[in-house]
Amino acid sequence: MTDKQLVLSTASGEEEARKIARALVERRLAACVNIVPRIASIYRWQGKIDESGECLLLIKTSSELFPAVRDAIRELHSYDLPECIAVNIADGSSEYLQWLEASLACEGD
Repeated sequence: MTDKQLVLSTASGEEEARKIARALVERRLAACVNIVPRIASIYRWQGKIDESGECLLLIKTSSELFPAVRDAIRELHSYDLPECIAVNIADGSSEYLQWLEASLACEGD
């Protein structure tokens, strides 16, 4: 088991997704954010079923940084209740996990 996490979030479109992704990487809260455009989301909101097109963000971070990632998403997002779900990364290639660690916030940066 690692301390790394994959955080899932959605955005209203590519412009918003890029804004959030760039801010997370610039702040060193995420090593990488993949943006998957044009997904269809069907969900219950305020008592009715709704459907919309969105972008999916796949955010690579650590469990230590998750609270700051969550807060940044809340700050940057246009939604009243943005999705922010963390999934623990059990294992991965050691080289990739080392790169991920080196890309995240460090003392003195």
